[in-house]
Formats: sequence, C-alpha cells, structure tokens
Amino acid sequence: MEDTASLLALADRMLYITALVAAPVLFASLAVGLVVGVIQAATSVNEQTLTFVPKLAIIALVLAVMGASMLGLIGDFMQDIFAEIARLGK
Repeated sequence: MEDTASLLALADRMLYITALVAAPVLFASLAVGLVVGVIQAATSVNEQTLTFVPKLAIIALVLAVMGASMLGLIGDFMQDIFAEIARLGK
C-alpha cells in the first residue's frame, strides 16, 4: 500500500513539474499571439505568417533565458524517480 502511495505522489509531482516547465513558454506564446491579434484586428492586416515569427522569437528567448532552470527541475525530478525505483527494488 505504501508503494502505491509513493508512486501516486510521484505521478502528482510529475504533473506539477510538467506544468511548471511548460507554463513560461505557453504564457509567452499566448501573450504574443494576443498582442499580434489585437494589432492585426486594429490594422485589418490578416497575414497568417505575421503571428508565427514573433511567437517563434519569444519562445526562443524564453527557452534561452529559462532553459537551465527548466532542465534543473527535470533533472532533479529524474534523480528522485531513480531513487524511488531503487528503493522499490529492494
């Protein structure tokens, strides 16, 4: 029973870390898309590629700035997963 609880706790933590890693990229992309959409609506310019380039640039910037901390979160979680696997194997 304790093993099931620890695995469910790891699954819960996995979802939380996934949200932490994905949130900065998604929110930045959402904000840029909203700003470009408002500008397109105000100027009546309906070019599809106009939203793609700013989103791509912002996503690259967010990944360059926050990529190390994102990988640190994932790396720490992987160490916890492997430690839990080793504990369950005994």
